[in-house]
Amino acid sequence: MTEDASPPPRRRPWPLAFLVALRPQQWVKNVAFVGGPLLFAKSLFDVPQALRALAAVTIFCALSSAVYLWNDLIDVEKDRAHPRKRRRPIAAGELSPRAAGIAAVLLAVTALAAATRLDYRFAICCVVYLVKDLAYSLALKKIPYVDVLAIAAGFLLRVFAGALAIRVDASPFLLVCTGLVSCFQGFGKRAHERATAGDRATEQRAVLASYRPQHLRIALWVTGIATIASYVAYTLAPHTRAFFHTTKMVWTVPCVAIGVGRFLQLVSGRPKAESPTEEMLRDPLFVANLIVWVGLVIGIIYSAGH
Repeated sequence: MTEDASPPPRRRPWPLAFLVALRPQQWVKNVAFVGGPLLFAKSLFDVPQALRALAAVTIFCALSSAVYLWNDLIDVEKDRAHPRKRRRPIAAGELSPRAAGIAAVLLAVTALAAATRLDYRFAICCVVYLVKDLAYSLALKKIPYVDVLAIAAGFLLRVFAGALAIRVDASPFLLVCTGLVSCFQGFGKRAHERATAGDRATEQRAVLASYRPQHLRIALWVTGIATIASYVAYTLAPHTRAFFHTTKMVWTVPCVAIGVGRFLQLVSGRPKAESPTEEMLRDPLFVANLIVWVGLVIGIIYSAGH
């Protein structure tokens, strides 16, 4: 029996369907990118700063969940044509469009209200993030390569917002590395979708018809190599050495190279996965490498000068 012909899973109860629709597994992106400036500002153990960062992460989790609900409402028919996305709560009929729409509005309004209490510049960044994602849902996702750049812009806004929340300057190197790695992941996702969709590519995501596999491979390799190169440049930069009072950050480069290489393997080697960006968080090697990288960064940054 093919995957398309497989029977639907058991119907989930409403509370569980709602939680699944919020996509809590995606909140790790907000922890990493909104919370990233706290780590690299050497403020991880500064309780007031950590609480501000936690508030910012929570706000972005609410915003991103509102966006996911909005996207699922817009893409409900395309999701029903997808062998895996058809199991999403709205497409599967487990969550009504009306309830999803109300929840999306409430989440967005509540998050923006909380953002204004944290910092007005942070709140402006949140508004820009929402507007960008609405533009993506309605138009930008239909334009090849612009769609990936729009996704990358979302990660850049997360980092910038995280820096504003704790009132520090966002490092240009951090922004460049973020932009490149998010483009790398975006092209990886498109390459995976293009390879697995087959003849139903336009039914599942119209923009896939405009992508050529060989062009995506080139984009993947270029952005992957550029990601590693920019990170190496960051670890060796005089500003980095002066700020952290150490030259040891270069020790973390192998972890970044391993992460890039492993993601390339997941893009081509997991055809049944819904998304390589989600699959990497289930992959033991990728997760172990990520834990080692985080441990090394914390150990190097916070032990330097002591």
